[in-house]
Amino acid sequence: MTDLARAAIGSELSLERSLEVSEAMERERNLGKRLSSVIETFREIKEREDPPQGLILRFQELYGGLSREERVTLFEHLLSGFETSKAEIEEDLKGVIATKTEDPAKWSKTLASLRRKLESPRMRVFRRFMNVSGGLKFLLDLRADVLSAQRQSQMDLSPIDEEIAHLFTSWFQQGFLFLQEITQDSPYRQIRFLKEHDMVHPMASLEEMGDRLGEDRRCFSLYHRAMPEEPVVFIEVALTKGIARSIHDIIEKDRSKTRKKGKPDTAIFYSINNTQNGLAGLGLGKVLIFQVVEALKRDNPEIKTFSTLSPIPGFWERYLRRILSGEDVPFSLKPEKVEDFFSAKAKKRVLELYKERTGKETQSLNEALLGILSSPDWIEDGRCEEVLRKPLTEITYYYITQEKDAHGKPLNPVANFHMSNGATVSLQNVNFGANRFRRGLEESCSMMVNYIYSMTWLQQIGRTMQSLLPWKV
Repeated sequence: MTDLARAAIGSELSLERSLEVSEAMERERNLGKRLSSVIETFREIKEREDPPQGLILRFQELYGGLSREERVTLFEHLLSGFETSKAEIEEDLKGVIATKTEDPAKWSKTLASLRRKLESPRMRVFRRFMNVSGGLKFLLDLRADVLSAQRQSQMDLSPIDEEIAHLFTSWFQQGFLFLQEITQDSPYRQIRFLKEHDMVHPMASLEEMGDRLGEDRRCFSLYHRAMPEEPVVFIEVALTKGIARSIHDIIEKDRSKTRKKGKPDTAIFYSINNTQNGLAGLGLGKVLIFQVVEALKRDNPEIKTFSTLSPIPGFWERYLRRILSGEDVPFSLKPEKVEDFFSAKAKKRVLELYKERTGKETQSLNEALLGILSSPDWIEDGRCEEVLRKPLTEITYYYITQEKDAHGKPLNPVANFHMSNGATVSLQNVNFGANRFRRGLEESCSMMVNYIYSMTWLQQIGRTMQSLLPWKV
């Protein structure tokens, strides 16, 4: 290659780099402009006594044009740039310390003044979104974005999350919620929405949704009056004779062979879906369950037992697989303790089945279990089913009842939800082979659980809810 050719190539590469740098600088400038525009609009809403709806809608529109990374930067700026300053509350704090509590009226007035000033400018802006059409839905999505952004941000965004959640606690507990039963006669858009948002047992067609609204099947949605077109949470229920222990008995089309004769006496909650990520952790599931129980008892007085048929998300991939792989896990169950769930005969049989299925030999029970359970087709081998039924059931029960998070609550989110609501679980309600769909095998090795809501609990929570909720259920 000649010197002239090398020079030409070098000049071309240099030009490409210059163009890349120029494009990057342009992107940075555009990014700065977009963020500045959003922040300034937020500031204008804050500073106006009665901001026009158009200004709030403009903020929503500008926010919608931001990328995920830009939203993280925005939240960080809202946290640092729209907070109550020390100077704003210093005098009130001194007043609180100096005020004598012997004068109740003056003490209350001093505290009230401090409370007003403690509320951040962000909170005052967020409140104003409820005054515009679609404002509640926007805040729900905004909180979902904050929760997602927390995983990327170096800053603790929890103050923003807590402020929006505080507003929701108020807005979702003051008679703004109403329950509606969804039937085959409900509007098409409602049925389609539920079909598209069932994440527990997804459906491939509207026909499947129709089956779930058929005989001895019920579906209830909880709506907010500011969002009457879109449910915030919904639940699917099967009315059965006795407790159903397999999802196949509930959602498969031909249930005639497994259906027990007699009038239904049990309500099985088999799919609960929160359609708004921004409502995570606010306890609306408990409100929904209570209202649905009341509706079912009113229309079906013969129903005496209320139970779930629940999935166990994370049991295989995030728990048992890691243990069997020998990872240094933060769980109560350690790799060397797995064999405690197996008899000597069962252990020998697992090793034999592993050799037959893989052509490999091992003396490690954990290695053999990992090899067998990693392939979903193990459930089709009756020999595997026979030897794994008892130990897998007991390991699942141990996981649900003994494995805790840092706060001492059940590690599994579904177990935590139902048990914190007052439901109970026993070993006999842990069901092997209850979900033989591929997803069920990959998620929880076919296991499902019945969480039982006792009549005592239902009566207790009924009294509590009736005293808290201003609307009739």
